[in-house]
Amino acid sequence: MISPAAIMELKQIVGPEHLKTPYDDLSAYATDGTKLKYPPDAVALPGTGEEISLIMLLANRERFPVIPRGGGSGMTGGALAVQGGLVLSLERFNRILMIDRENLIAKVEPGVITEHLQQEVEKLDLFYPPDPASADVSSLGGNVAECAGGLRGLKYGVTRDYILGLTVVLPTGEIIKTGVDTMKGVAGYDLTRLIVGSEGTLAVITSITLRLVPKPPAKRAMTAFFRDVRAAAKTVSNIIREKITPATLEFMDRQCIDCVRDEMDIDIPVDAGAMLLIETDGDHDVVEKEAQKLKDICLRSGAMRLNIATNKEEFDRVWEARRGVSPSLKNLRPGKVSEDVVVPRSRLVNLVSSLNDMADKYALPIASFGHAGDGNIHVNILIDPDNREEVGKAGLAVKELFEIVVALGGTITGEHGIGITKAPYMELEFPKPALDLMARLKAAFDPNGILNPGKIFLEKKAVL
Repeated sequence: MISPAAIMELKQIVGPEHLKTPYDDLSAYATDGTKLKYPPDAVALPGTGEEISLIMLLANRERFPVIPRGGGSGMTGGALAVQGGLVLSLERFNRILMIDRENLIAKVEPGVITEHLQQEVEKLDLFYPPDPASADVSSLGGNVAECAGGLRGLKYGVTRDYILGLTVVLPTGEIIKTGVDTMKGVAGYDLTRLIVGSEGTLAVITSITLRLVPKPPAKRAMTAFFRDVRAAAKTVSNIIREKITPATLEFMDRQCIDCVRDEMDIDIPVDAGAMLLIETDGDHDVVEKEAQKLKDICLRSGAMRLNIATNKEEFDRVWEARRGVSPSLKNLRPGKVSEDVVVPRSRLVNLVSSLNDMADKYALPIASFGHAGDGNIHVNILIDPDNREEVGKAGLAVKELFEIVVALGGTITGEHGIGITKAPYMELEFPKPALDLMARLKAAFDPNGILNPGKIFLEKKAVL
């Protein structure tokens, strides 16, 4: 609990209008994309880094948790107040501070919505490639905290590949800058990379320096349909083997196709068991050549049908359907357990075969889609959340899924992070010395354990 005296001091720091207490409706800050609910004791909406610094100093003195929060779209509970305390909403940090066309960088505050930045830089013929499916609601600060990936990860990489530097408030209240505003810089430890992906446990981000690239002048999109997921997975390997790197190479299984069939408004074979959505971009002549090669590879690999978008409306409709896959799965079952595992591309066939076996074993529908080009598949175990037996079986299926993925040389999360939902499984992927090192790093940044506690790994007390 936060003491009445601390509440009064918080009001003095941020202003009464920017502090919400249980007398206000805190429900919007109690949940995230997981739909789990952990009501905070209060919510602060600071407007400056100095205010955040004062809040952190107060939290250390009073020993209450502080939970940074961006858009609230996270899928593993990383922004939930699992131990109560103060949710620190960065929604007022919503400015694009600068777009530098000469040096190809942008400076933004963490509350800027990802899609907003993308739209603004594209007006200048520039490009910010990271493209999570939730780009229209997720904040850049949240993207940095989770090291978000997205649809264009195969060709362009993920969020960390575009972060040059940060301004952050440490858990102990100090304000520091990390990284550089230049394309190169190797002085000292790379604190920027350490903070990126740390899920709000090491620092509170107040500004971000991003790398931009020139906007590709042309792009083409196509959909290829296959009789089963194994044929689609093998096609992915064939595309990479031909040394083609599409901007996106997305996968959907039969259940996902059925969910978005009406939204796509394209000719889909009735017996299609899998679909690849492929986009190539670059110079006009390169795009045309790559599109033809991709078409040839898909047909040689057994595609039943292949459609190439002929105008912007068709292009946009295809990708809108892809972004809508996850919410559309509610048409099949009222609830789902969604995991974002990654395996080496060469072992995608092994993974999809295992998913079929698991669906039979647990008598639960399992729908899969995702970024096949980089081996990142979103596995959705569909359940009735009011059915205790199904919920229990889903828990067993998740553990088995992670065991299979790690055995295949993969990882239990590619872009959603660990948060609270995957913390119990970290030991499947990391040996004890690695987890102990993480605990020591956390303690070095946050000796009193007040910043976003209970996330990433099960609570460990480190001795420095």
